[in-house]
Amino acid sequence: MRHTRFASAGALVAVGGIILAGCSSANAPAEDITLTFWGTYGNGGNSAQTEVLENELIPAFEEANPGVSVNYVDMPYDGLKQKLTTSAAGGELPDLIRSDIGWVSQFAQLGVYRKLSGEMPDFKKLAADVYPGTLETTAWNGDYYGLPLNTNTRVLVTDKTALDAAGIEAPPATFDDLREMAEALEGTDVAAFADSGLSAWNVMPWIWSAGGDIADSDLTKASGYLDSPESVSGVQLLVDLYQAGQIPNLITGNTGATSTSDGLPTNAYASILDGPWMQDIWAGQYPDFEPIYAPVPAGDGGSISVVGGESIVVTEGTAHADAAYDFVAFTQSEQYQLGMAQAGQMSVKPSLAEKQAELVPYFGAFADQLETARARLPIPQAGEVDTILNTELVPAFEGTTTVEAALASAAAQIDELLAENQN
Repeated sequence: MRHTRFASAGALVAVGGIILAGCSSANAPAEDITLTFWGTYGNGGNSAQTEVLENELIPAFEEANPGVSVNYVDMPYDGLKQKLTTSAAGGELPDLIRSDIGWVSQFAQLGVYRKLSGEMPDFKKLAADVYPGTLETTAWNGDYYGLPLNTNTRVLVTDKTALDAAGIEAPPATFDDLREMAEALEGTDVAAFADSGLSAWNVMPWIWSAGGDIADSDLTKASGYLDSPESVSGVQLLVDLYQAGQIPNLITGNTGATSTSDGLPTNAYASILDGPWMQDIWAGQYPDFEPIYAPVPAGDGGSISVVGGESIVVTEGTAHADAAYDFVAFTQSEQYQLGMAQAGQMSVKPSLAEKQAELVPYFGAFADQLETARARLPIPQAGEVDTILNTELVPAFEGTTTVEAALASAAAQIDELLAENQN
């Protein structure tokens, strides 16, 4: 179990005491106040993170901020968004939320999340200390509505049995290496690569690594970017492998196909892209499996993956903004970040990568990938973008249209979504 694999965070809490003191309020509030903090640390029944938060981190914050208490309310992941939606309508918002990064622009647009840039003390300094790709996820309409709280990304995962089957000693480092591995696996029962969909989470690492993009930097237009020759070449790599039988139809929506989490350790698939959470899942289900983590294969644009994780946000419903800002600043401290790293959540600060890797060695490969990882489109219609990509790209994989035509159609539809945000 994850809880038993990590050492107690108690030592870190003690070491971080000096840092914590720097996060405390200059003046205690005139009356005792309680901040309500909604989150999903315990989602799925994992108590390790809630125990660290409730028994060590929150008490440390309260000790350094007399008169301020934090009431953490844990919810299932799916339930939090529904609760947030209904509570916003009813005017019953908490002070703080651990928000999925994909929700930030949506609830910022609705006036639920409070703008932090230009409002929160030291925001610029705190924002400058996180991975750039993670900060990008908190942006909306030229401002920032949160700070990254914990992060993750996808890297290439393989194992020695797969590499031996392909007759290679190291994971494929480039697009060409992946093609060569696929050719070497022809005639075996092992597919070179597998993934479970064609959303931005799935395809953007290949598009960015090929040198392409999904839209311009001002988020006004996808045409000319998503359908550029570079973007086409990134998707074409996957289509070529699919049509050569080296990627299973799990990627085009066959829910009956072997999952990536089962297919890699059982040698059905030689490689997948996945995140750090799989380490504990495999340790429980396939204790003899030893995953090898490597960067996303590089194309002409380098090796670029996609950012996941959660952000800490303050709601417009708070009556205690200054105290909420203090808690947000506390979440960026070494004490909080490494305390949660020991419980399984990756830090958002590259300056802590080395210390984090000492605590959780396999996080090192993911921290390296985060140096270049990027955010998906930070717009309220991000879910619609995923639907568009899936719908348009499946025919290209099945050979009934070209990748160029599929991406051009997708870009035209995303243009319309981006135009809605300019009004």
